[in-house]
Amino acid sequence: MPDNITYTLYSNGLGFSADVLGRHIGEITFFRVGIDKFVIDHTAVVPEYRNAQVGRNLVRQVCNLARQQHRKIIPLCPFARAMFGRYAEFDDVRLMNHSQL
Repeated sequence: MPDNITYTLYSNGLGFSADVLGRHIGEITFFRVGIDKFVIDHTAVVPEYRNAQVGRNLVRQVCNLARQQHRKIIPLCPFARAMFGRYAEFDDVRLMNHSQL
């Protein structure tokens, strides 16, 4: 697997693309809820990169953006939800109480 995977924020600010040498290999999308929340609604990675941490790194990109913008995240997408459940590095941005919507 190439080490030169790039992660780029979409021009609309509502997702990230993962690319290798100009080839699209994954994406994550989210939408805003209120002034302080993101909802991750979709994550996809092409099969040959599914064990290369691309999905986890896409989740990291959204989390880093949420930290910069002082937002919390609701991981609606099953993959993102699994990442949030598995890795404590995302705990600081996870919205624990969904009643705050």
